[in-house]
Formats: sequence, structure tokens, C-alpha cells
Amino acid sequence: MYARILVPVDGSESAKQALKVACKLLDREGSTLYLLHVPETLAYTTTLVWGIGAIDAGTTLAEREKVGEQLLAQAVSSAQAEGAKHIEELLTQGDPARIIIEAANANNIDTIVMGSRGLSDLAGVVIGSVSHKVGHSAKCPVITVSQ
Repeated sequence: MYARILVPVDGSESAKQALKVACKLLDREGSTLYLLHVPETLAYTTTLVWGIGAIDAGTTLAEREKVGEQLLAQAVSSAQAEGAKHIEELLTQGDPARIIIEAANANNIDTIVMGSRGLSDLAGVVIGSVSHKVGHSAKCPVITVSQ
């Protein structure tokens, strides 16, 4: 069981599964679940889970941040339904892998639980996946969940 778990959420099915796994790993009494969303520019229109809807590739940062807030709210609801009690929401901009690692360090995270494939899959094939980069650079254990 872990006391401080970070789960990056991007709306993908893989991230949704990672959240379920993270909730099972929480030490229920004194644990905190950190949910992180990093709004990214997408190369194609995509549909997010949790009922948020389609996101067009040409949306502005402000629009992506608003969707990110909705996504985090849905993730909080899902985590609470899975038994999580203390939840912190983080919404920030930047390179996803770097932001995840910085958030883990800043919050003394025990482990990162993340999906193996996110919404920006196409870019991951060319430049390396976010989960791969985090797994090799994080100071804490990283659990990668496949769907």
C-alpha cells in the first residue's frame, strides 16, 4: 500500500485503468491521490472518456485547460467511487514527462501509476512515449498499466 500516489490523466482508456489500479494500491486511511492533467496539443481530433466529448486538434490552450478541469473533476468522481478519500488535483502546462516527474518530486510521491498509452499515441511512436520517459527518469517506482 502507498500513501502518496500520482496518476497522470489525459482522458484515455489507459489512464482510466491506471486510476482504478492506483485506487486499489492506496493505504485508505492516510493516503493522498494526486491527479495530474497536462493539456497537450493533439495532432488529431480525439474523443475523451468520462463523457467529456470530442476535442478538436485546433482547440486553444484555454479551451484545452477548461476540458482538463472537467476531466479532472470526472477523475475525482471515479476515484471517490473506487474508495479514494484524499484527492489533490494538479493542472499544469509543459512537457508531460517532465511535468509528471517534477510533480512527483515536489509532492514526495511514493509511486506513479500511469497508462501505457495516452491520447498522443502517434507522437509517442516517433519521439518515445511519455510512460517510457517517466519510467526511466522518475526517482520513485512507476507502475505502467496496459488496457
